[in-house]
Amino acid sequence: MYGMISRFASGKIRRIILFGMILSILGFSVLGGISYEYLLQIEETLSLAEVVDDLSSDILEIRRYEKNYLLYMAEEDYAETLRYCDRALATIDRIESPQGGVTSSDRQGRETLLKLRRDLSSYKETFARLNGVGTATDMVQASALDPRLRDQGKELVDLVHQFVSTQRAMILGIVVTLKHQLALAIGTFTGVAIFFSWLVGRRIFGALGIIEHSARRIVQGDFKPLPLPETSDETRGVVQAFNHMIEELERRQNQLLQEKKLASLGVLTSGIAHQLNNPLNNISTSCQILQEDLEAALPVDPALTRQMLDNIYQEVSRSRDIVKGLLEFARETEFCLKPVPLHAVVQRAVTLVSSEVPSGVRILTEIPEHIELPLDSQRFQEVLLNLMINAIHAISPPGVISLSARSDPGSGEAVLQVTDTGAGISPEHLGRIFDPFFTLKDTGTGLGLSVVFGIIKKHGGTISVESQVGEGTTFTLHLPLGGNTSGAS
Repeated sequence: MYGMISRFASGKIRRIILFGMILSILGFSVLGGISYEYLLQIEETLSLAEVVDDLSSDILEIRRYEKNYLLYMAEEDYAETLRYCDRALATIDRIESPQGGVTSSDRQGRETLLKLRRDLSSYKETFARLNGVGTATDMVQASALDPRLRDQGKELVDLVHQFVSTQRAMILGIVVTLKHQLALAIGTFTGVAIFFSWLVGRRIFGALGIIEHSARRIVQGDFKPLPLPETSDETRGVVQAFNHMIEELERRQNQLLQEKKLASLGVLTSGIAHQLNNPLNNISTSCQILQEDLEAALPVDPALTRQMLDNIYQEVSRSRDIVKGLLEFARETEFCLKPVPLHAVVQRAVTLVSSEVPSGVRILTEIPEHIELPLDSQRFQEVLLNLMINAIHAISPPGVISLSARSDPGSGEAVLQVTDTGAGISPEHLGRIFDPFFTLKDTGTGLGLSVVFGIIKKHGGTISVESQVGEGTTFTLHLPLGGNTSGAS
């Protein structure tokens, strides 16, 4: 039995609802049929009760005319008594007929009617004999018939009252039975309704709870798929569709990240051109000096030649590092965590953004070399670039952007802070800065800090912000430690 209920409970929700609807319709149909049957019985019994009331009235009329006759010996009273006797017998015939209302199961009622018919016939016979008394001998006989007639009349009244009481008891019994059946049916249907409501509600609200919890996780940047329920109902299909949506959202977020990265590249390109211009000028100058010495046929100074070639090599290496950093930042790769020295990632990000720093704004770094974290260097570099570019836009020179870090082996975290001395963020906006498409700039997508939030979440860390209007803003990143993190900052 338990296994059958379990299999039923694990079926499809629409099948359970359909079964519940069919069961409800059948139950209400059966209940309606039973109630209708009892109502018909009550109707028949009430119709019978009306006829029985007529019979009771006829018996009372018989007794009334009987008393008048015994007092006044009037022929009219005698005739009325016999007429009402005939009416009472006819009423008994109506009651005993198949349409009369007395069923074969009502044995007591049929016995009462049979006795009432016999007693009424005896009463009629006694009354007729009493009416035929004429001689003195007959008067003696009449004195004996008089009490007998009275007793028979009293017996008739008692019998008809008993029959009326029986019919009323039958009506009351039918009503009580109907009431009990209705109470039982209501209780049964209520129990079934509660069971189906609990069963369907548990499945539906359980799935909705999972989806709500997962939606909150997605808002926080966690795109892990939902575990599929063991049931084979619609909730499994909903979870599968939700997982497909999560995959699509993650893919779209990666697209947004790449587009944001390309937008950052567009911002950095002009600055990179200026950064490359200096080493290229130095290379050009060194080459020109060497060419002039060769063209003048002057003796070659080995020391000067070596110095010029070293300058050329250093400037080429510098240019290569700038281009390499730009290419690494632009390259689209799978998310992968590797132990990386934090100061190296910070330094590369500072190098890339340095061309965007206006005159009068300084970038200060205080990153201990021993802190090594499991990072996706490319994506974490995107975090640093977004935070520093936002800080540059918030500062009206002069100003300072500082990046500092410390490790806390006790909590197993590294704490990185990016602080600026810019305009700050008003309290009413502070709670929304990580929302997608929210921006305080006249131009911009509003995706920068949303992307930052998602990347930090993907690294297993958290990010928070503190700001005072007119004083500046501090972003605090908590990241799990990894690699060699021994030592204090």
